[in-house]
Amino acid sequence: MILEVLKTNHSHDVLVVGAGLSGLRVAIELTDQYDVAVLTKVHPLRSHSVAAQGGINASLNPEDSWESHAFDTVKGSDYLADQDVVEVMTKEASRAVIENEQWGTAFSRTEDGRIAQRPFGGAAYPRTCYAADKTGHNLLHTTFEQALRKGVNFYQEWFVTSLVKSEKRVCGVTAFEIASGEIHGFTAKAVVLATGGFGRVYGHSTNALINTGDGAAMALRAGVPLKDMEFVQFHPTTLVPSSILITEGARGEGGYLVNKEYKRFMDAYASKDMELAPRDIVARAIQTEINEGRGFDDYYVHLDLRHLGKTKILERLPGIREISMFFADVDPIEEPIPVRPGQHYSMGGIHCDKDGVTPLSGLFAVGETACMSVHGANRLGGNSLLETLVFGRLVGQKVGVHVSGLGDVDECIVDDAAFAMRVKIQSILLRESGESHAEIKEELGRIMDNEVGVFRDQTTLESALKAIRFLKERYENIALPRCDTKFNYSLIRALELENLLCLAEVITMTALMRRESRGAHWRLDYGTRDDENFLKHSLVTLVDDYLKTEYIDVDLGQFEVMERKY
Repeated sequence: MILEVLKTNHSHDVLVVGAGLSGLRVAIELTDQYDVAVLTKVHPLRSHSVAAQGGINASLNPEDSWESHAFDTVKGSDYLADQDVVEVMTKEASRAVIENEQWGTAFSRTEDGRIAQRPFGGAAYPRTCYAADKTGHNLLHTTFEQALRKGVNFYQEWFVTSLVKSEKRVCGVTAFEIASGEIHGFTAKAVVLATGGFGRVYGHSTNALINTGDGAAMALRAGVPLKDMEFVQFHPTTLVPSSILITEGARGEGGYLVNKEYKRFMDAYASKDMELAPRDIVARAIQTEINEGRGFDDYYVHLDLRHLGKTKILERLPGIREISMFFADVDPIEEPIPVRPGQHYSMGGIHCDKDGVTPLSGLFAVGETACMSVHGANRLGGNSLLETLVFGRLVGQKVGVHVSGLGDVDECIVDDAAFAMRVKIQSILLRESGESHAEIKEELGRIMDNEVGVFRDQTTLESALKAIRFLKERYENIALPRCDTKFNYSLIRALELENLLCLAEVITMTALMRRESRGAHWRLDYGTRDDENFLKHSLVTLVDDYLKTEYIDVDLGQFEVMERKY
């Protein structure tokens, strides 16, 4: 079947790509003054923000402060976070939480009616506000309701395939309407990428299937740098065997980690904070126990909640109980939960400043797809939901300033880009035989899990990079089982795979470059932090089909760089 190309017939002031919390919050901020459209490849309530469980940080406790929150964030980042960005986020945290509460989010409460807060890893105070263990679900539904109330325009189940730019500015995007199979062009004065993370680069990931790094890959192809891509967070506790997230809130409520000797082993790795050390430390501890033969069946440990009691589990962790029972046939009231580390979050992403401004005029990034860098080498739990709401509002304000007074863009540029995308997709659809994208995807996940995981070294990283580049060659000859375009999810998966392969190469390259251990990036052959040479952000830019690599300085501030202990 031949793809139909429509003349560019969509024009908006601002296009937001992605309908998770960050994308929705940008749209809410802008829609009163500008013509805003949100393009999303799934219904907004299926965005991955819905899967966040444990909570959102804010220094609501009178004994707490934004300065304490900022220090914990900078220390947790292994001092790679830009401190000016951290200051913005922590100062704005309480405002963001209270705003969403006033919109209708049903936070859990203390006996006196205040928003309940639980301890999370690396935090000096219990500052993680929560709605049982379904915080992201509640926040996303509430924020989506506000977007509907504001009249935000949605294009649901549209897959954005490329950014379109002129010599000086972004002009719009091309997008594939999944239902019809038609290629459309969208013109805009500004484009905001809010497409989330790229967890599906890995085989074992807590991320939804949609988290394929589309925004980051599109930005790279448009000449925008990616920053700190080597820093990939592995959550310590994912359910065996499905890799579904088991929230840090389970440990925040008092859960224990035990090995096959039924010993709480975290005292050997973080004697003060134990199970509530930052995620990178806990993940490495669990993986070490497994690697040294102290795991159950040599590939997992136990998260024991039984001592919390039935009442507390049902009140504060009902979703975790349901997940454990349904996907592992384990009732945590009666028996421990089998867990292991799995890919969870992308600290790296599109290079931008604290306003979401990228080096390409008119292009903005926000949320997990962006790297401002507020998380540095390791994100603290509870800061990701916070980032989406704080910077969603602030980036929206900056976008409004940018588009004010700008003239319209040239539609012909977008029409030409839509035609080029049609040719590319049609060449895939009409290929009668070739490689299986599913097999390439499975092999990519295996390589990343085994060779670019919790522990890394020169030999395995070089092996991974060589293998990824070979997979990219194989990808050039993929063929699909059907050639029509309507609801052709095989085609969507194939286009996503191109993005994943692109990002896997960048992750592995930057991991090879960084010859130190910092935060979530742990080199067995360079086991210490090297501030003299690597207290810097990595940048990768695509220049004439060549990946150019460089380092730029970290923005330091009031918190002195020191040894990180817990």
